[in-house]
Amino acid sequence: MFSLAGFAQEGKQPSESLGFYPNPVSNGKIYITSKTSLDKDISIFDVLGKKVLQTTVSSRELNIASIPPGVYIIKITEGETTATRKLIVR
Repeated sequence: MFSLAGFAQEGKQPSESLGFYPNPVSNGKIYITSKTSLDKDISIFDVLGKKVLQTTVSSRELNIASIPPGVYIIKITEGETTATRKLIVR
């Protein structure tokens, strides 16, 4: 059985300020929510831990149309803040 309990918050700041929507994704785009306008480092991993996407975005929009449907882990880092969440692509 797979558990997300092992993914701890890594940033020095609470990650409630970082997030994304929609989830599940069906249109191939996600929108990053943040309280600042710094560049965001995005890493997306499959459930086996293989990195399927790594990029840096300066806008709030991220195109993930190249990722096949499934369950993923998305890690968003902005400055000293990191958020790790489950991402569902349909």
